[in-house]
Amino acid sequence: MSWFDALIINLPNIVLALVVFFAFYIFAKKLSRKISGLLSPRVKQGSILTLIGSAITIVLTGLGLILALGILNLDQALNSLIAGAGVAGLAIGLAVQGTLSNTFAGISLSLKNDININDYIETNGFAGFVVDINLRDTKIRTVDNNLVVLPNNTISNNPYKNFSLTKDLRVVIDSGVGYESDLEKVEAVAKKAITDVFPHRRDEIEFYFMSFGDSAINFQLRFWIKATEKFALTRARSRAIVLIKQSFDRESINIPFPIRTIITDPPISNTPQEKAD
Repeated sequence: MSWFDALIINLPNIVLALVVFFAFYIFAKKLSRKISGLLSPRVKQGSILTLIGSAITIVLTGLGLILALGILNLDQALNSLIAGAGVAGLAIGLAVQGTLSNTFAGISLSLKNDININDYIETNGFAGFVVDINLRDTKIRTVDNNLVVLPNNTISNNPYKNFSLTKDLRVVIDSGVGYESDLEKVEAVAKKAITDVFPHRRDEIEFYFMSFGDSAINFQLRFWIKATEKFALTRARSRAIVLIKQSFDRESINIPFPIRTIITDPPISNTPQEKAD
């Protein structure tokens, strides 16, 4: 009878505690769906959206449980629950700290706009297109069609270069011409070859003679292109080399190559008489 009397006396508190708990649970579900909908245009990975929604639901539901226990005057049980959750959380955190590090790094990479699916990036000695970002790792497909799997924290904690963040790319060509060349003519011919095929920002084509080399006067040519497709930089560099070589050939401008002269002692002779001797 004492249990029944206690139940009758505390029935309003029990009902209020249940109402608070389920109200927080329903609110957590709705808020989770709302935030997932707001983040979906920026976060393309379903696994990370699910994780964010689950985390919001768990936090708000736990808060509702704490308030419900407070309404029931179960302070001792509440303190024990909080202490147990703290110890369990510490133990789990120490056991899976590497996984948690990758998880938070994956969430950070997904929320920021620095790396996206199909971007061409270079990091940790690998370069390729991003094909997936999940809670543990980021997958990169290299130009030779190999799939590289990198833990998220290695990308987040190290420098990376994203070639897809800009629409303009600068192409740099290094070459050299013979010492007998008319250098002003060399500059004019090289610039015209590039301007005729790459008109984008033609006023910013730069040409500089860099040094006196062993067999050539070295120069560097720089120009901009629109990064509108994959491998745009590689294709543009290859095309520019062909154009410069063709233009120099038409104008009889020599691109020298190193020549090695070997001197022997005594000198080697190839005349028939000396061979017979």
